[in-house]
Order: sequence, then structure tokens, then C-alpha cells
Amino acid sequence: MIFMTLAQAQEGKEYIIHSIQTEDEELESFLFSLGCYSGEPITVVSRRRGSCTISIKDGRYSIDKALAEAIEIL
Repeated sequence: MIFMTLAQAQEGKEYIIHSIQTEDEELESFLFSLGCYSGEPITVVSRRRGSCTISIKDGRYSIDKALAEAIEIL
């Protein structure tokens, strides 16, 4: 199975989070608090310079490109 990162996702298409690839426990904890963990659906709503707006659960969040590259999706 081939995974891609959220940074490569199409806008408006729903994906399922496979895993979070980071060594930073604080970052992983932050993402978990947003509802960003394995098995959850996630959508890239829009992209702007160096960041993207995501929709997860009932919230919308703006994350930077480095964060988007840490989230693997199916």
C-alpha cells in the first residue's frame, strides 16, 4: 500500500489518517488534541503560502507545510 502525506493531498477530497511521522512528542500530542490520529477522516480545505487549512472532526485548523508532511494518509 502506498501512503502519501497531507502536503500532497488534493483540496476538497476526504482522506483517512494512517499515521503521524514525527519524533516530537509535543507535536504528536498537539495533533492528537485536534483529533488528528490514525483512522480519522481529514480533508484539506484550502492551501495558502506555506500552509493549508484542514477539516477534522467538527473543526478547521491551519497547519504549516512541515506539519502536513508529518501526517500520512490513505
